[in-house]
Amino acid sequence: MSEDRFIDDAIKRSAETAEDRDKLARMVAQATEAGTPTATTGQDGPSDASILNFALNLEYLEAEFYVRGATGQGLPDDLVGGTGKPGQVSGGRQVEFRSAVVKNIAREIAMDERAHVAFLRNALGDTAVARPQISLEHSFTAAATAAELIKPGEIFDPYASDRNFLFAAFLFEDVGVTAFKGAAPFISNKTYLDAAAGLLATEAYHAGIVRATLFAEGLADDSVFDVLHKISAVRNAVSGPADDDQDLGTKDEANLVPTDEHGRAFGRSAAEILNIVYLDPQGASSGGFYPDGLNGDIVQGAAPTAG
Repeated sequence: MSEDRFIDDAIKRSAETAEDRDKLARMVAQATEAGTPTATTGQDGPSDASILNFALNLEYLEAEFYVRGATGQGLPDDLVGGTGKPGQVSGGRQVEFRSAVVKNIAREIAMDERAHVAFLRNALGDTAVARPQISLEHSFTAAATAAELIKPGEIFDPYASDRNFLFAAFLFEDVGVTAFKGAAPFISNKTYLDAAAGLLATEAYHAGIVRATLFAEGLADDSVFDVLHKISAVRNAVSGPADDDQDLGTKDEANLVPTDEHGRAFGRSAAEILNIVYLDPQGASSGGFYPDGLNGDIVQGAAPTAG
C-alpha cells in the first residue's frame, strides 16, 4: 500500500513572480534574524524546524517525481545535501508527452516543486536535512498492486504515458494538500506560517489542475473514474481510521474539490501522511517511496488503534 507522511507544515514558496520571490526572501531573512528554527518542541507539537524538515522530505519526493518526468533530470547536487543520511533516487525518466496540456502542467509543477526545495533549504540553513533515498519505481508498482490496478507480478510505470503520469500525480497532490493543512496549527513563527499558507495554496492549485485534467480524461473514458476511486480507497485505508479521502466522483456528479461539510480542505497528521508514503498502515518508519525512511525528527507512521 502507499503512504506519504507529508506532515503538513512547511514553508513553501508560493511565489510566481519576481516581486513574490523578493517578498518571500525578505520573510526568510526576517526569520533568520530571529534565529533559524530550532529543534526545541512546542507545547503540543513539533518544533518549526522539525516541521519544515518534514515538509522538505516531502518536497524532495514531489520535486524528483515531477522534474524527472518533465526534463529527464533530477535535482542538482547543490539541492540535495544536508544533515542525516543522504540517499539516491531510483527510477524516473522523461515522459514522452502526447498532450501539450499535460506536458505544460508537468513542466510548471516541476518548476514550482524545485523552487519549494530551494526555498525550504534556504529557510532552514545548516539544519536542512539531506534528500533521503527515494523510490520512483517499486513504490508505484506496490501502490498500483494494492489498488488492484495491476495484477501481482506486473509493473506500473508512471512515466509510460500521459495518463499514468496524471494517476501518479493524483496520488501525490491530494496528500500534499492535506499534509500542509494538518501542519498549520503547529507552526509558531508567524513568518513561516504566512509562507506555509502560500505553499498550501500552491499545492491546492496543483491538485485542482490535476483533478480537473483527469475529470476531462474521464469524460472520454469512464475507466478513469474507477482508477481514481481505487487510488483514493488505498490512501484512505493506509492513512488511518478516518474515512475522509475523496475520489473524483463520476462524469454525472463531479467531485473536483475534496472538502469537508464546511467546504474546507481537510488535514492529516504527519503520522497519517507517513503511512501513505511508506505504503504501510502499521506505523512503520520506512518503506514505500522512502525505503530508508525520512531524515529529521518526524519519521514514524501511525499504528492502528486498538478496538
